[in-house]
Amino acid sequence: MTIDKNIGKPMESIKTTILSRKKISIRLLYTVFFLIVFEILKIIVQVTVLFQYVYLFITKTYSNPVRRFSNKVSFYAYRVMRYVTLNENTLPFPFADFPEETDVPESEVRFK
Repeated sequence: MTIDKNIGKPMESIKTTILSRKKISIRLLYTVFFLIVFEILKIIVQVTVLFQYVYLFITKTYSNPVRRFSNKVSFYAYRVMRYVTLNENTLPFPFADFPEETDVPESEVRFK
């Protein structure tokens, strides 16, 4: 004997449940996509860090374009992580504009 769980529930409630699960599934697919994007971003950051230190050893000064680029990449990775951890509802780039830098790099790099 099976009991129909939907008896007594209005049809709109059932449709809402189905639609919300569809929305959850779509968000899950976006999350999987952005987790892959995040892994690529980690590789990009690692390459830029290595390049920056090689450049620093050779020239004894840092590369400002690489610093600005890595700052943008790190802020984008932050936005991606906020989305996949359900702390932000706005889809990150490429579904929205690329985020602007909020924290500019420090003017001088110091080594202690």
